[in-house]
Amino acid sequence: MLWGVGVVSVMAQEKEISHIETTKNWYYIFDGDGKKIKTLYRSGYGDIKGWGKDFFVTKRGAYYLICDAQGKTLKTLGAQSVGEVISVSSTTFTSRLGVWIYTWDKAGKRIRTRGAQK
Repeated sequence: MLWGVGVVSVMAQEKEISHIETTKNWYYIFDGDGKKIKTLYRSGYGDIKGWGKDFFVTKRGAYYLICDAQGKTLKTLGAQSVGEVISVSSTTFTSRLGVWIYTWDKAGKRIRTRGAQK
């Protein structure tokens, strides 16, 4: 019985991101119910490029940070190897580097490569 309660409480902590509001100095991360999940200091993360259901991508200097809904950095990737992030969806993000389009998972693993359309 206690095992089931622990599983429910862990699942309740895994919030899905529905919206991120930005101000001059702060990011406010909200869930689907409009409840604030986390407040993060903007300069620690850089500029948000987009978010999926349980992660967001920012660019800080020469690096992209992939972070979870609590603001924990899951992976740091060099911008020279990623290119420009062009979209973020529920579980992946897409970048363009030269004539190539890359699809990445939230763990920072490149899962697909294709040529860009001309």
